[in-house]
Amino acid sequence: MFDPAPLAGLPPAIALHLGGAMAALLIGPISIYRQRRDRLHRIAGYAWVLAMAGTAVSSFLIDAFVLPIAGGFGAIHLLSVWVLLNLLHGVCDARAGRIAAHRARMHGLYWQGLGLAGVLTILPGRTLNEVFLPDRPDAGVWIAALGVAALLAGPSLARRLRRRPSAG
Repeated sequence: MFDPAPLAGLPPAIALHLGGAMAALLIGPISIYRQRRDRLHRIAGYAWVLAMAGTAVSSFLIDAFVLPIAGGFGAIHLLSVWVLLNLLHGVCDARAGRIAAHRARMHGLYWQGLGLAGVLTILPGRTLNEVFLPDRPDAGVWIAALGVAALLAGPSLARRLRRRPSAG
């Protein structure tokens, strides 16, 4: 079910992009869900911002094969622009003391930015589809559809859970 062989021959730009995304995916929860907003939160946060920025910038070195627009750029590159702008605004929000705006922006970047991009990587014809679904690449369509549904339903579900009175 898992075949790492497609990862061995990745072009440098894609390897850099994948490495940055994996780092952001792993570092994100430390900075986003840490209860104490202390030095570790700031260090993890800056590392996460750098990983996200590196992932977004490296995407411009990769030609768009899905929904290409012009010159190798496509609709997916608009996500990278959105990520870079939101990273900048998120850091500015924190530095200006707008913590609620900072928190909302960074949570959105983690779940919608990484989540949407992650869901799209499992589609047939993509490298991670070949790695994780070598025997059933068509299953990537269903996994991606479920992922998109979860990303769309997640914020609404989270709001409902927060509003629910605690038992006891």
